[in-house]
Amino acid sequence: MVTLGFIGAGPVGTTFGVRLAQKGYPVVGVTDKHQAAAEGFAGRVPGSRVYAAGQALADAAEMVFITTADDVIAAVASGLTWRRGQTVVHCSGASTVEVLEGARRQGAAVGSIHPCQSFAGIEQAIANLPGSTFAIEAEEPVKTTLTDMARALDGAIVHLSSEDKVLYHAAAAIACNYFVTIEKLATDLWRNFGKTPADGVRAYLPLLRGTLANIETVGFPGCLTGPIARGDVATVRRHLSSLQKHAPDMLALYKALGRFTVPIGEEKGGLSAEKAAELRRLLAEQG
Repeated sequence: MVTLGFIGAGPVGTTFGVRLAQKGYPVVGVTDKHQAAAEGFAGRVPGSRVYAAGQALADAAEMVFITTADDVIAAVASGLTWRRGQTVVHCSGASTVEVLEGARRQGAAVGSIHPCQSFAGIEQAIANLPGSTFAIEAEEPVKTTLTDMARALDGAIVHLSSEDKVLYHAAAAIACNYFVTIEKLATDLWRNFGKTPADGVRAYLPLLRGTLANIETVGFPGCLTGPIARGDVATVRRHLSSLQKHAPDMLALYKALGRFTVPIGEEKGGLSAEKAAELRRLLAEQG
């Protein structure tokens, strides 16, 4: 196996380093502008060491993962000296391999592998990584190397082109990041009836787990429940009235999400054409 090095010891880099080392990949070391982060990485990955600078790390490893913030990947790739036969990889979801052009021009092979997973903290990310879907953008032989790594991590694999990457990442942001936003907004509403957002979280976690289970086992559109799926126009109208009174800034979001929900209800079969048209008119109203 090729020797691996990591430039960047945040949650993504550390998680990859830990999990790949557990699968037998030799991780020689890490460098990071934050010494404590680099030492934390090395402490979790037996046999690895902290390098003082990116160039020293690049000289020591055959495959280098640049796991810095997205906006400095290109600068790191262009600012170091690479050798022919070396491989340089990043783990950004939205950036394409073009940000590694500085390394490619020097003869290095390049690629990207993005785990479709949430990295809120290192320990939780290490636990979550196996079984994730990995989006890979690379040409051979790097494509096969990264695919083998994903398989070693028990992952599902999707191969993407540069043209696919940004839309893929936007979809992931909607599925994950904006899901968090919606739940935050929903639990904040509990303050309006004398409860706390923490009360809302406790109430919604079983509901959310059930919803995720329904998505997994029943699938779309059958997993949709609620007033739009039932064609319950009166309930939706009451929702809008209550939001207008207590949280008017959320009306536009509720209506927009509702408009996207109506076709799912139609596809499920419990929403008649007449009720769907009535809901569309209601959700399109201004104010």
